[in-house]
Amino acid sequence: MIRKSFIFLEKVGSGKEKNIWNSGIKDWNDFLRVDKIKGISVRSKEYYNRKIKEAKEALVNEESNYFIGKLAAVETWRLYDYFKEETGYLDIEVDSVGKVIVVGISDYYNSNYFVKGVNLSKGEIEKELSKYKLIVTFNGGAFDLPKLRKEMGIVVKVAHLDLKQLCVNLGLVGGLKEVEKRLGLGRPAHLYGNPVDLWKAFHASGDREYLDLLLEYNGEDIENLKSVAGFVYQKLSLKLNLHVGH
Repeated sequence: MIRKSFIFLEKVGSGKEKNIWNSGIKDWNDFLRVDKIKGISVRSKEYYNRKIKEAKEALVNEESNYFIGKLAAVETWRLYDYFKEETGYLDIEVDSVGKVIVVGISDYYNSNYFVKGVNLSKGEIEKELSKYKLIVTFNGGAFDLPKLRKEMGIVVKVAHLDLKQLCVNLGLVGGLKEVEKRLGLGRPAHLYGNPVDLWKAFHASGDREYLDLLLEYNGEDIENLKSVAGFVYQKLSLKLNLHVGH
């Protein structure tokens, strides 16, 4: 979908992007192929040509960070299909005073957990994050990523797809669990508890069973992030393709 997008170009909003599509320009190659486009000056066309060539090169080099600041947060979903195989799904858990206790990060197949007192360190997490070209969260722009930055000095340097506002835009309001229910995504009954309570119980008893349950809870959040991301991308790309024309 990103190669059909023009909204990352300066002074190109959704209306102007639709005008470009309506003029028969469906993707970057179409744009570069023609000399003139209605509503775009010759000077602007030359400038946009350079920017599109830069974007094409960024994709070839798998540099999703090229689009940071160029794509609005609610448009980052357009990168999802291109970087899907190199996407990391991230979710954190905090204790009763809001300190990070668990960071779970998964590719589409396997998950890794970083636990306070075990392996929760800046170096370990940054090493894991370096594997990915796109990070997906639910409300991570307001919660997870600021927590990691403030407490551990960890800054995500690749594009970030936050599903929260996109779900709201699609009529799916509430937290991740409410969205799961609306989409018919089940989770085991024992994983609807409070992760803070599980962490307290683990520290009070030393019983590994509570920690395992906490990690299972976090893992369920991550797995459902994948399903929600797929749903959001499908809905938004279908909607956009109606404007593109194919």
